[in-house]
Amino acid sequence: MKDIRDIAQITGEALKQEGAEKAQYTVTFKETHEFNVDGGQFSLFRTLFDKSLSVTAFKNQKKGSAFTNKLDEETIGVTVKECLDSAESGIADSAYDIAPCQGEECFREGCYEPDADKLFARTKELMEAVKERNPKIVMEQMIVSHVKNHTLYRNTNGTEFEYFWGEYSVDMMYSAHEGEKMTSFFGSSVTMDNLDTPFIELGSLEKDLCDVEAQLTTVPMEGKFEGVAVLAPSSLVSFVASAINNFVSDSVILEKTSIWLDKLNTKVADEKITVSMAPTDSRICCSERFTGDGFKSENYNLIEDGVLKSFMLSLYVANKSGFARAKNSSFALIMKNGDTPYADMIKNIKKGIIVGRFSGGNPGPNGDFSGIAKNSFLIEDGEIKGAVSETMINGNLAEMLQNVVAVSKETIADGNCVLPYVAVDKIVISGK
Repeated sequence: MKDIRDIAQITGEALKQEGAEKAQYTVTFKETHEFNVDGGQFSLFRTLFDKSLSVTAFKNQKKGSAFTNKLDEETIGVTVKECLDSAESGIADSAYDIAPCQGEECFREGCYEPDADKLFARTKELMEAVKERNPKIVMEQMIVSHVKNHTLYRNTNGTEFEYFWGEYSVDMMYSAHEGEKMTSFFGSSVTMDNLDTPFIELGSLEKDLCDVEAQLTTVPMEGKFEGVAVLAPSSLVSFVASAINNFVSDSVILEKTSIWLDKLNTKVADEKITVSMAPTDSRICCSERFTGDGFKSENYNLIEDGVLKSFMLSLYVANKSGFARAKNSSFALIMKNGDTPYADMIKNIKKGIIVGRFSGGNPGPNGDFSGIAKNSFLIEDGEIKGAVSETMINGNLAEMLQNVVAVSKETIADGNCVLPYVAVDKIVISGK
C-alpha cells in the first residue's frame, strides 16, 4: 500500500491528464480501536482501518465529485475520470470555486497513538462506577474508542494541509429499571484527548445518569401553561442546531427562505447570547483545522451579544449570495456563559420545566417547533418538584432567543461543544 503522499501525487497527476481546470482532493487514513459493552458486559474489542480518497474537480465552470476507498493506482485513475465525467454532465455555474493558495501547513492535535491498556482500565472503572452509584441503570450499549486520523488535503492553487489527530470517546445508551418500571433510553457522550480523568467525571455523564434514574418516579403534569423552560446543554444543542439550519445555513440563504436574511449586524437575540464556532478553542477536542473548500479554519462569532454577525455559508453559497463565507465549516459550538448560578436560576422560576432532551420534528421555516420534553423536571416556586413524563413544549426558535431570562454561570464541556443552561420564557408547556 502506497503512503498518503504517494496517493495524493498520483491523484494530482491524474487530474492534470484528465484536463481538470481546478481541483481539490483529500486523502484520509483512519484507524479506530474500539471496546464494546453490551448489557453491562464487554462484548467486543476490535481495530478498524479505513482509507479513502475524495476528489472534486471543475471544468468549464462545471463541478464533479467522486469518492473511493480503494487506493491502488488503477482505481485512483478511474475515480478521477468519474469525477471529470460527472463534471461534464453538470450545469455550468460561475460560483463554483476553490480557495486561493493558502500555502502549506501541518497540524497536530490530541493523542495520536492510543494507550489501549489504560483505555480498557478507564472503561472498566466507568462500568464499576455506574454499578455502584447508579444501580438502577441498565447500560444497553457503550462504545469506548480511540480514533487516529491522518488527512492530507491539496488543491490545484497550491494549498496543502496535513492533519494528524487522535482522540478518545465514550458513547453510552442506557435506561433505568426498577421492578416493572423503566425509563426511555437516553444517550450521553464525551470526547477527550487524554485519559487523565475518570470518564464518570467528564462532561455531564454523572448528572445524566442520576437524572435518568430519577425518571423512574414522575410527578403529575396536567393542563397547559406558559412558563419558563430551562434548556440543559443536552437539549440546548439541538435547539441551536435547529436555529442554525432554519436561519443561517447554506440552503435557507441560497433559497432566501430565512427570516434572518436581512438581519446581519442587527439584534436577533437577547444580549446575553453569544454563540461561536470555535474549532481551535482549547476545550474543543481535535476539531476542524481547514474547511472542505480549502481555507484554514478560524474561530468566529455567529451571534455576539445578541447581534447576528455571520451566516454559516460555504464558498459556493457565499459567491452566489454575495454574503461573506463562514470562517470555518465546523460545528464546534460554544455559547458564552452568563453570571447566574444554576441554583439561582431555578430559584427565580415561578413555574416551568427543565428540558433534558427534546424529541420533535423539524421546526417550520419561521421557527415554530413542537415536541416532547424528555428526561425533564417540573419547577414550581423555585424548587424542582420531580421528573415529568408525556410533557409537550411548543414555541418559536426566533422568539425563544429573544425571551432569554438567564444564562448559567456553569457550562458543560463534552469535547465537542461548550454550553451553559439557558432559561427562556413564554414556552407553552402541556401535560396530559
